[in-house]
Amino acid sequence: MRDYVSRLTSVLSAAAAQLSPEAPAAQLERPKAAGHGDFSCTLAMQLARKLKRNPREIAQQLIDAVRADDELAAGLQGIELAGAGFVNIELTPRVKQAVVARVLAEGERFGTVAEDAAKPVLVEFVSANPTGPLHVGHGRQGALGDTIAALLASQGWKVIREFYYNDAGVQIGNLALSVQARARGLKPGDAGWPEAAYNGEYIADIARDYLAGATVQAADGEAVQALGDADDLGAIRAFAVAYLRREQDIDLRTFGIRFDNYYLESSLYRDGRVDATVAALVASGHTYEHDGALWLRTTDFGDDKDRVMRKSDGSYTYFVPDVAYHLAKWERGFRHAINIQGSDHHGTVARVRAGLRAANPAIPPSFPDYVLHKMVTVMRGGQEVKISKRAGSYVTVRDLIEWSGGVRDGMDEAERDAALQRGRDAVRFFLVSRKADTEFVFDVDLALARNDENPVYYVQYAHARICSVLAQWSERDGGRESDLAAADLSPLQQPRELELMMLLAAYPEMLTQAALELTPHDVAFYLRQLAGSLHGYYNAERVLVDDPALKTARLALLLAVRQVLHNALGVLGVSSPQRM
Repeated sequence: MRDYVSRLTSVLSAAAAQLSPEAPAAQLERPKAAGHGDFSCTLAMQLARKLKRNPREIAQQLIDAVRADDELAAGLQGIELAGAGFVNIELTPRVKQAVVARVLAEGERFGTVAEDAAKPVLVEFVSANPTGPLHVGHGRQGALGDTIAALLASQGWKVIREFYYNDAGVQIGNLALSVQARARGLKPGDAGWPEAAYNGEYIADIARDYLAGATVQAADGEAVQALGDADDLGAIRAFAVAYLRREQDIDLRTFGIRFDNYYLESSLYRDGRVDATVAALVASGHTYEHDGALWLRTTDFGDDKDRVMRKSDGSYTYFVPDVAYHLAKWERGFRHAINIQGSDHHGTVARVRAGLRAANPAIPPSFPDYVLHKMVTVMRGGQEVKISKRAGSYVTVRDLIEWSGGVRDGMDEAERDAALQRGRDAVRFFLVSRKADTEFVFDVDLALARNDENPVYYVQYAHARICSVLAQWSERDGGRESDLAAADLSPLQQPRELELMMLLAAYPEMLTQAALELTPHDVAFYLRQLAGSLHGYYNAERVLVDDPALKTARLALLLAVRQVLHNALGVLGVSSPQRM
């Protein structure tokens, strides 16, 4: 079907080009009204303005061009002129049926493009300060970033997932002071407790393990052994950072997220990149001294005001290592980079891009791309939840996964693993189900619900329902799924069957557009559409009918739907259960 649609758009585009060399390429849209065919084209109305002609006359010429193509004509159920100049197109069942065979032949490759090593892309996300557990905002970043990475990989990009650790600066100093205070027996509220300290219970855990001489190791780092000396702030700092990096690694594994590379802010200072960046910016002629500070004239590049680079006390602002880090991305060979960050980083976009252009004019003004997300509000039992005992002032990703999966004390290992899987699936699906730039209310009670109102349950149940039908067929008739690839699909003529096939055919284009526009919510929306169509079909039509040809065709359709459900859920990092 994809080949047919491609030929259809080519013929329409060629016909339009004969009328006007500047004609845009034809685009086919899915009409909202079922009676308007499978596709609609508005090209005639676009051309009418330029040619100053009646759009209906132009539309008729486009229709004539399609009908003149014998291959296209054979696949047309109908093509008609409608309204002010719409071209409405309906395909024959035979054309639609071809997608089932294609899905079954390609399997997990359906909708994807082979990886191209010449198309590297760096996707940076989560990038939390190692000062505490990951919060729900990091969770949204994780779900968005991992899904965007999967979308890009599906389109042939060689994707590198990167986590940037802000392990330098004031916040790390506050972490060390917090752990030191706990190690000295202080707690929040006591006299002498640091004003900017972190108050969560995890600080007490770090202090206890530090005093006990524990050894910790992050996924990519060397093991750090605690010295146990409450007066050695440097040793406390190193242990606390390693401890929290390890804890964040555990949270990320629980969330089903892996990274290819970890980049430490401290390495930018250690390797001289920060000093080299400042030197490059000064040499560019876009800096100046004012009130003892060094400024970058970012207004030269469209920023709303100039930015301080080096403060009067000699320390650098956060802006400088950010520019150094992104220069490193460019120098590592990445010409395409995407940052997933909270909307509170909106102000950094212009200044980082300005710094990059000042330091290296070869870097395009749109580098890197940004996807900014808004905050997540957590509701549980009808009430907003703002505080976690573990974190002290926010809900953690681990909390959200455990609550959404129904993790309870007393569960055995298998029960707990199953609950964590349910929680991870719910959190990952929910957090990409809306546009990133909209605020999201995460309803824990909805995530726990085992009914059609829970979107991830609704989609997964469609997959499990198909597994159940295929299992019944195998048990009753001795059928084998591998035999369905050769099924005669001509009996698939019912409207709901045709609707399912059109949705299957839409999957590759949906993936392509979602990857191009960095819109992972499109995958969640598509899954709900496909699951809804499957449930409607299942409730309206029997699959295991007496007619062998019809039964086999319907089973092949269901197998194709199951495959695409599995593929799309995999893009989101959500499991495809065989039973619910």
